[in-house]
Amino acid sequence: MTETATAPLTGKALLQKFKELSDLPRRERAKRCGYYTLTKNHQTRVNLTDFYDALLAARGIPLISEGTKDSSGREPTYRVSVHKNYQIVIGSTYTESMGLKPGDQFEIKLGYKHIHLIQLDNEDEKTDGLDNK
Repeated sequence: MTETATAPLTGKALLQKFKELSDLPRRERAKRCGYYTLTKNHQTRVNLTDFYDALLAARGIPLISEGTKDSSGREPTYRVSVHKNYQIVIGSTYTESMGLKPGDQFEIKLGYKHIHLIQLDNEDEKTDGLDNK
């Protein structure tokens, strides 16, 4: 049997604590934010999955959006296929659920059998080159 020693932080409190602990390793950060359990042998087990899920939710990016449907009334599957023209299309159901707007930009990082899309911060683009006067 395991038990949680403290109630995990959520929302703004989690984001604030996460910033305060920026110099610590990720497991220690998760533990200090309450994302761990104690086993019957008094061993500490850090739950990074719940920690990262809570961080995403606190930043307004829920992993599970209830009731989200595409224009045809289907539930999103979070799967896409490469089209005959070698393009991959991410539907509006997904982009809308993330709050993306036309003109938002992403950096593409390719890995072995995976693609990471990293949203660029518009504020960084506006200030690039202005601070180097």
